Amino acid sequence: MAWLVLLGALLCMSRVGVGSLGTEGFLPSMPHNCPYKCVCAADLLSCAGLGLQDVPAALPAAAADLDLSHNALQRLRPGWLAPLSRLRALRLGHNELDVLGRGVFTNASALRLLDLSSNALRALGRHDLDGLGALERLLLFNNRLAHLDVHAFRGLGALSRLYLGCNELSSFSFDHLHGLGTTHLRTLDLSSNRLGRIPVAHLAALPAFLKNGLYLHNNPLPCDCRLYHLLRRWQQRGLSAVSDFAREYMCLAFKVPASRVRFFEHSRIFQNCSTALARGLERPEEQLHVQMGRSLTLRCNTSAPAVRVAWVSPQHELLVAPGSRDGSISVLADGSLAISNAQPQHEGVFVCLASGPRLHHNQTHEYNVSVHFPHPEPEAFNTGFTTLLGCAVGLVLVLLYLFAPPCPGCRRCYRRTCRCRCWPRAPSPLRELSAQSSVLSTTPPDVPSRKASVHKHVVFLEPGRRGLNGRVQLAVAEDFDLYNPVGLRLKAGSESASSTGSEGLVMT
Repeated sequence: MAWLVLLGALLCMSRVGVGSLGTEGFLPSMPHNCPYKCVCAADLLSCAGLGLQDVPAALPAAAADLDLSHNALQRLRPGWLAPLSRLRALRLGHNELDVLGRGVFTNASALRLLDLSSNALRALGRHDLDGLGALERLLLFNNRLAHLDVHAFRGLGALSRLYLGCNELSSFSFDHLHGLGTTHLRTLDLSSNRLGRIPVAHLAALPAFLKNGLYLHNNPLPCDCRLYHLLRRWQQRGLSAVSDFAREYMCLAFKVPASRVRFFEHSRIFQNCSTALARGLERPEEQLHVQMGRSLTLRCNTSAPAVRVAWVSPQHELLVAPGSRDGSISVLADGSLAISNAQPQHEGVFVCLASGPRLHHNQTHEYNVSVHFPHPEPEAFNTGFTTLLGCAVGLVLVLLYLFAPPCPGCRRCYRRTCRCRCWPRAPSPLRELSAQSSVLSTTPPDVPSRKASVHKHVVFLEPGRRGLNGRVQLAVAEDFDLYNPVGLRLKAGSESASSTGSEGLVMT
C-alpha cells in the first residue's frame, strides 16, 4: 500500500509542474520594438518623464500618438520620424530644445498636433516646419521666441490654431501672418509678449472670425487713439478674445514700463481722442435680412479681380465650389454664394476671402445675414369706412339719448318694454310742506289750468310715530271741494291734541 501512496504523490507533483509550465507559456510578452521603460498601448507610445536626453532609436511603426514630454531632449535629428508614417500627434513639451533645424519634420506629413511648448526655442527659421502640410494645431507658448522668419509658417495651409503666448516677440506681421493663410486659422494667441508696435490698419483688415480668436492681452501696447477705438469696438461687438480678457489689456501712457494702465478702465487718457479717427478703420458688415424659405445671393466685392474666392460660413465651414457639405449653399463660378432656401442655420456672419496677383493682400468681405419668419401682411387701413362707422355710431347714440331715457328716471313703468321696478321716491320735507300750503290755501287759484281740480277733497292721515312729532299729514281725495272746506276734519297725534284743538282749524 505504501508504494501506491508514493506513486499518487509523484503523479500530483508532475501535474503541478506541467500546469506551472503551461501558465508561464501564456504570460504577456512586451510589444515588438517598444523602447525601454516606455509604455506602448495599441497605437499610443508614451515615454514621458523618463529624463531622456535623446530620442529612443527604435520606435514602433504603429504609433499614432507619441509623447516625449517632460524629458531633457536638446536636439532632434533629421528624419527621425521616418518609421512613424501613421503619426497624428507629437508631444515634445517641457524639454530643453533651443533650435529645430531643417528636415526635422520632413516625414510627418500626416501630423495634426505638434506640441513644442515650454522649451528654450529662441527663433523659428524659414524651413523649420517644412513637411507639416496637414498640421492643425501648433503649440509654441512658453518659449523664448524673439524672432520669426517672414515665411516661418508658409507651408502650414491647414493650421487652425497657433499659440505663441508667453514669448519675447516684439513685432508680428499681421499683414500676411508670416506666410500663414487666414482660410483655416481661427485662433492666434500672441498674449504675454513684448508687442509694442501694432499696425492698426492690418488689424482692422483681418476677417471677423480671426478677430474673435486674436489674443493680444498682457502686451505693452501703446495708448493710441486708433487702437483704443478699434479694441473698444471689438469689445462692444462681443468678440471673446477682447471681452474675456478686458482687464488684462494694458498700454503704456508715457512709454515707460512703470506707466502701464488698463486699456478699458482709464478712459481719462483717451477722453481727448476724436471718434473721427476710428471712422474708416473697419469696413462695416452688410446687414442682410431674408425671410425663411426665400433665396439669397452674396457677392464678394473686391477692389480687383480675384483668382481664388472662398467663403466661411457661420459654422466655420470653408465653402468652395461646388458648395457646402449638406448642399444647402452653393458657390457659383464667379465666386458668389447662393442660398436657395434660407433656414435658421444660415443666420450669422458669412466671410468672403479673395486672393489674387492684383490684390495687395487677401481681402475679406463680411455679410451679417438674419433669417426671419414670414409675417402676415396687415390689412390696409380704410379711412372712409372708419369715418362712416363713426358717424353711424354717433347717430345711434343721439337717438338713444332722445327717445330712450334710462329706466331709473322714467316716470311710468312699462312692464313689457322696461322690466325694471320703479321704486317711489321718498318725499323730502320741503316738498311736503309746499304741498300742504298749496292744498290748504283759501284763495282760489287764478290760473285757468287748475279748474279741473276744484272737486278735490283733503283727507287727514294720522302721523307716524317717528319723525312727524304730532304734525298733520294731508292727502287729497277726489271728492274734496276746495271752495267749501266746511267738512274738513283734522286728526292729530295724541301728544299734540290739545294744541291743535285750542288753535282750531288753521289754513296755511
